[in-house]
Amino acid sequence: MTNQETITKLNEALNTLIKAYEELQNENTLLEEKIDNLNKDKKELEAKVGGLEDKNRNLEDNVNELNDSTEKQNNNINSMLGKIENLLGSKKNSNKYEKDNNNNKFDSREKETFIKEQDNSKNSSLDQILEEEIDNTSANFKESSNSENKIDLNRMASLLNGFNN
Repeated sequence: MTNQETITKLNEALNTLIKAYEELQNENTLLEEKIDNLNKDKKELEAKVGGLEDKNRNLEDNVNELNDSTEKQNNNINSMLGKIENLLGSKKNSNKYEKDNNNNKFDSREKETFIKEQDNSKNSSLDQILEEEIDNTSANFKESSNSENKIDLNRMASLLNGFNN
C-alpha cells in the first residue's frame, strides 16, 4: 500500500466518523428538546396538581362546615323535639283521667277505634307542626343566633290545646 492509498482510506474513515458524529449531535439535540418539552409538561402538571389539591382542601373545608352546620341543626331539632315530647307528656298525664272516664263508656272495639283515631290525628297534627317548626327553625337559624334555643311556649301551648280538641 502506498502513502496515497493510506491517506485516501484515512480520509474516508475520517469523513465517516465526522458524519456519524454529526448524526449523533443531531440526535442529541432532538433528545434535549424532548427533555425540555417533558420538563415543561411536568411543571404544568405539577401546577395543575397543586391547584387540584387546593380545590380539594377547599371542598373538604366546605364539607366540614356543612357537617358542623347539619350537626348543629340536628341538635336544635332534637332539642325542640325533646321539649315538645316533654310538653306532650305533661299534657297527656293531666288529661289521662278524663280519657279513662270517657273510654269506660265504650266497648273494647270502640275503645280501640277511638284510640287509633286519636293517635292518628295527633300524629298527623304533630307531623305538620314539626314540619312547620323545622321550616321556621331553619329560616330563623340563618337570621338570628340568639333565638336558636328558644321556643315560643305560648305558641306551643296553643298547638297542644289543638291536640286535645
